[in-house]
Amino acid sequence: MVYRVIGLMSGSSLDGLDIAFVEFHEQAGAWTYEIKATECYAYSPEWIERLKKATSLNALDYQLLHTAYGHYTGQLVNAFIEEYGLDYQVQLIASHGHTTFHVPAQKMTAQLGDGAAIAAVTGINVVSDLRAMDLALGGHGAPIVPIGEKLLLKDYPLFLNIGGIANVSCNLTNNYIAFDVCPANRVLNMLANKAGKPYDEGGQMAAGGALQPELLKTLNSLEYYQLPAPKSLANDFGTDVVFPLVTGSRFSTKDTWIQDSLRTYVEHIAIQVKKALEPVAAPNSLLPTPDPGLSTPHSRLLITGGGSHNTFLVQRLTALLSDINISVVVPDKQLADFKEAIIMGLIGVLRWREENNVLASVTGSLRNSIGGAVWIGQEA
Repeated sequence: MVYRVIGLMSGSSLDGLDIAFVEFHEQAGAWTYEIKATECYAYSPEWIERLKKATSLNALDYQLLHTAYGHYTGQLVNAFIEEYGLDYQVQLIASHGHTTFHVPAQKMTAQLGDGAAIAAVTGINVVSDLRAMDLALGGHGAPIVPIGEKLLLKDYPLFLNIGGIANVSCNLTNNYIAFDVCPANRVLNMLANKAGKPYDEGGQMAAGGALQPELLKTLNSLEYYQLPAPKSLANDFGTDVVFPLVTGSRFSTKDTWIQDSLRTYVEHIAIQVKKALEPVAAPNSLLPTPDPGLSTPHSRLLITGGGSHNTFLVQRLTALLSDINISVVVPDKQLADFKEAIIMGLIGVLRWREENNVLASVTGSLRNSIGGAVWIGQEA
């Protein structure tokens, strides 16, 4: 079977809407894919502010934003289809939406972007609300991409996605585990904003800063990092807990405090990723046995997301992970930037086929589940 699908992803770093048009092939349970077109449409300053303030709105204004963002998303999809000449080629749209509230303890998560609005604007069938079923079953609903890693990227046993939040996935011989590690780009970008920059390009400011041991110790001692998996983070952990710790540190009056904060936070990310992967990197771990014909070690870590372009962060990860025999791989820019949008497309296809698209071993749910609400955009 062949499926031609658009996957949509809006991450917590607020850089824009990622759109990927992908052709998926399924034969006897084996999946392959071909990326046909990708684009990231940057959010305007107005939309960035609206999304940032979403959690502070009253119930009616929040629902109005949910609808408005759905219509806006549909308009961006139409622009993408026109730009790449995809009229009448797209069979399905799978939209992750933009996460606002995430409270697994009370079985609730919320993503802006009304699926019905997207379907109405595009005239194409839509799958949305991808996490809700897993939360209802007692899971964290996150990370959600491991099903795509398992089916599409079988050559790698380890994955790290560095977006607004960094998360890891581990494809063990008899299980698949994944969890959120720590806030990442959202905090780094907020620090870069203090210097009048949208982000720290290549990690240049961080590379020029000085490590602050006291702040690093404070960050590493946060309670979340002591919790066992499965576990997940809401965006406000980075914005409301971590960022104030960094900006309120004792050295924040120094002229170089932004660079020093960036340097220290990069080290914090690298340390927490290493800590997360140490159990599976041990000699007696449950990682798959390497193929004797492969020249590369079986403990390869594929790094994707916007943070994969942070050269300094990748350098620190490479250095720390080499201590536990894990090699770092950064793929081509298209896969690095659009992996999550690609996998959203696959999750939508699995929902359409009524097949499991969320893994309980990852989320801690009662069972694997088929997540997503279906909206029929095409006329009967």
